[in-house]
Amino acid sequence: MRSVELFAGGGGLALGTHLAGFTTEIVAEWDRWACDTLRENQEAGHPLVQGLDVREGDVREVDWSAVPEGVALVSGGPPCQPFSGGGKGRAADDPRDMFPATAEVIRTLRPRAFIVENVRGLTRSAFSDYYTYIQLRLAHPELVSREGETWAEHLARLQAEHTSVRSDLQYNVIPTLVNAANYGVPQQRWRVFLVGFRSDVDAEWSFPEPTHSAHALRRVQASGEYWERHKVRVKDRLHVEPLSKRLAEQPDAELRPWRTVRDAISDLPEPTVNGSRRFLNHVLQPGARSYPGHTGSYIDAPAKALKAGVHGVPGGENMLRNPDGSVRYFTVREAARLQTFPDRYRLHGPWGEAMRQLGNAVPVMLAQIVASSVHEHLALADLRANAAARRTLEAAAAADEQASA
Repeated sequence: MRSVELFAGGGGLALGTHLAGFTTEIVAEWDRWACDTLRENQEAGHPLVQGLDVREGDVREVDWSAVPEGVALVSGGPPCQPFSGGGKGRAADDPRDMFPATAEVIRTLRPRAFIVENVRGLTRSAFSDYYTYIQLRLAHPELVSREGETWAEHLARLQAEHTSVRSDLQYNVIPTLVNAANYGVPQQRWRVFLVGFRSDVDAEWSFPEPTHSAHALRRVQASGEYWERHKVRVKDRLHVEPLSKRLAEQPDAELRPWRTVRDAISDLPEPTVNGSRRFLNHVLQPGARSYPGHTGSYIDAPAKALKAGVHGVPGGENMLRNPDGSVRYFTVREAARLQTFPDRYRLHGPWGEAMRQLGNAVPVMLAQIVASSVHEHLALADLRANAAARRTLEAAAAADEQASA
């Protein structure tokens, strides 16, 4: 199934959709460091980015009308700064708001489905009206704003149109707020997914169920299984109260434990300023320090959400905190592990730029889980449509045979 990607960044969502079975043809991204990452991995022969047509620049400048018909998926993560808690929260008044541009690409390509990802801040009460507007704008991409029309006026018109019977291009949009840690990503990363299926696609889709839980992690730490597996000394173990039998047998007992920072990076050597011959991007970045509000990520829990940095070089929470309280910056390779990027995938640029790409990325594993589910339901919809077509043909043939008899 063919796909295109908007606001591709360093490639997290694109890698996940490729692993899910989509063939990404075009990726659009304005940041040159991120584009260089994609190109460098292409040149190195990484299989997940072969065949990509990397378009560096504004997605609004790409001639999407030249893309052949039949695109199954449009995916992308519009810039999150307009809605991020670390930004100014200007939403529609922020020139970086690219949701209208996303809807325009969907209008042009008419994909069978789309996957749009953004920060949890989008669901804040202050943005409630605009969040509704975004969903309706994606649901009705052909109902574009009129000249001089504000987004609030456009929202009112979309609401009226949404409740009427129309024949325009429409999508059934399912918004879901998820924590990446609940899907096996070693990071507590809350994100909003807006997944849409074209109205003529009988998808019967719902967001994938969580596979991991905090309770399960507590259970294996309380039993000692976690510490013994990692050979952690008793004095370095986080104190966890033993779970009662009732708590140990809670309904989520079948879920796997949240993955921790230690789970993700335990096989990596301790980083040095000279780097590692075996692992790409595994170089110590000196200068980390802990201060109020920026204490790093404890090694025996999922990492806090990696950040891209609104002002200057990202740092702050992009640190590892050891049991003794000492901190150091994550190497780029460690951060890539926390974002579930493959070890063979190189992040281009100096530490700050590479970390910015990772801080803006969708975890590859989470992208794959969501895209695999979309791919599966598109395939099932095809099977249902083909079966219905066969039944129609068989009924017509039977009717002709009966008439001729």
